[in-house]
Amino acid sequence: MFETIRSYSRVLMYILVPLIIGSFVLVGVDSYFNLRDGGNATVAKVNGKDIKQTEWDAWFRQSLDQFRRQAPNVDLRMFETPEMKRQALDELVRERVMREAAVKGGYSTTDERLIAFYRNDPQFAPFRGPDGVIDKARLEMAVAAQGMSVKGLEAQMRDMLALRQVTLGMTGSVVAPEAAASSALDAMFQQREVQIEKFDARTYATKVSPTDADIDTYYKDPAHQAQFKSVEQADIEYVVLDLDAVKKSITVAEDDLKKYYTENLKQYTAPEERRVRQILIKGDDRTAAKAKAESLLADLKKNPASFADVARKNSQDAGSAERGGELDIAIARGDTDKDYEAALFALKPNELSTVVATPEGFYILQLVSAKGGEAKSFESVRAEIEEAVKKQLAQVRYNETATEFTNIVFEQSDSLKPAADKLKLQVQTAKAVTRQAVQGAQGPLASAKLLEAVFASEALNNKRNTEAVETKQNQLTAARVVAYRPSALRPLAEVRDQVKERLVASQAAALARKEGEARLAAAKAAPATALPSAPVTLSRAKAAEFPRDVVDTALKVPAATLPAVVGVDLGDQGYAVVRVTKVLGRDPVAGDPKQAAAQYAQAWGAAESDAYYQALKTRFKVKVTTPAGAAEEKSTEAVASK
Repeated sequence: MFETIRSYSRVLMYILVPLIIGSFVLVGVDSYFNLRDGGNATVAKVNGKDIKQTEWDAWFRQSLDQFRRQAPNVDLRMFETPEMKRQALDELVRERVMREAAVKGGYSTTDERLIAFYRNDPQFAPFRGPDGVIDKARLEMAVAAQGMSVKGLEAQMRDMLALRQVTLGMTGSVVAPEAAASSALDAMFQQREVQIEKFDARTYATKVSPTDADIDTYYKDPAHQAQFKSVEQADIEYVVLDLDAVKKSITVAEDDLKKYYTENLKQYTAPEERRVRQILIKGDDRTAAKAKAESLLADLKKNPASFADVARKNSQDAGSAERGGELDIAIARGDTDKDYEAALFALKPNELSTVVATPEGFYILQLVSAKGGEAKSFESVRAEIEEAVKKQLAQVRYNETATEFTNIVFEQSDSLKPAADKLKLQVQTAKAVTRQAVQGAQGPLASAKLLEAVFASEALNNKRNTEAVETKQNQLTAARVVAYRPSALRPLAEVRDQVKERLVASQAAALARKEGEARLAAAKAAPATALPSAPVTLSRAKAAEFPRDVVDTALKVPAATLPAVVGVDLGDQGYAVVRVTKVLGRDPVAGDPKQAAAQYAQAWGAAESDAYYQALKTRFKVKVTTPAGAAEEKSTEAVASK
């Protein structure tokens, strides 16, 4: 029973995260945001209804939290970029658009539809009995283990299913035109027999010898100068306010630590666990099952030592009966049915319980052993308590100090020292900082937001402090440019070897292209004549074996004109002459044709669904008012005006 319950709890955790939090993570929190300050900035509108900055921030945090649960070892700072936040806003806008469409369309989830979802969705298979009906008792226990109720789960599932109906007709029933599907699959899986004669630029490098004048001309050509410019750099100083910095200034009185220990004693108490033997009697006739359990209990009271033998002969719990009723796991509080738990934790070693009624059947229990329940001493957990208390106090003080920090770096913008002195922070330095974080950058210097602020005109031209930038959760950073070195053309003497190398490559590629084009002309004059190379089979599924341009060009040759000869300019790599001789049909190992057709139909449905979503955005007059959304707002309004 208990292995089953624990297993179901884990299963449900993986169901709830993507199902409930996934695309509609903010369902049911609108009322919270309606209570917030009405002056909070509006970042978007859907059907005249505002989406506030706080809602956007909360959605983004929820997305990061969801990803953290799925990949706990990934550094989430890599996702804290303007692009990812904009993507979060797009998802939030989409959810609101779909919600408006669901309301306007009168979509709702009936009891029958919810029951069908329970019965058919594979995620709920562990909770279904042989007849396909959900075992409510098991589901309730698993849901409770996740801190929810079945009623709450069903309410969110009804909402989710109603929103799904907005586009279900397209994604679920689309039939891609056969001709279009066939053409698309041919483009992906079709094979062709070709001959390829390649003129590799590298083999022509020894045939070119650029002069000093050639090098000078190449260097001075504006089209090439970007290759030889130095990287824009800035030397900066910066100050960081975070929880660690705040925590250093906090001291906690010994009496407060002891008070925290007393108030949270349960947290420092080893979990109480019990090992048990059990006999389970179950059946469709619960009256008969209970009577049999009562009879077995009466016999056991006369001879408690016979429990193992009675369990082997009578228990209907297959997992424990063969072990004389003993479970192979220890039971902790909260692991099982409340009545079973109450009976178990009231027993003394070797003592028998009364008959315990559960949804699964009737149990007789015998306690084997018990451990845990002892509290750790204050001295043994003092350091842990001090860290916990300091962390809590630091969070409160950080929230208070963040405003002060922000104000100081703004109001005294010619130096970071006032903020550092007032808040006891360290002024740090970094040299040769660039607009893009260098590989391996750590801390604030890895923040795209901080680097954007450092290279803003106000910071560069006036040497003013940047604003206080949130470089990660509970961390603010302000920086100031000490020295700035703009990107500039490096002297020819410094980059002469690079210039010559690039010029040689360019001249070699030109020579290869010239000879390749001459070979192409000769081949076109006699297309029936084979090239010297052996025939090979080419397809998009095997594109890695050939240059991409060669594959694309060869597959575009009309089948009716074969054999045909075409030329492919490979840029700095040289030139290729390709003779296409046969169409061989689709690659049989590239994929199952039926599965590929189904995937194509799915992609077609996704495209139609997206087109419908774009139409809904126009219908509900979506406006994104952040700077990144200005172009979209203008485009949407233009379409709506038509």
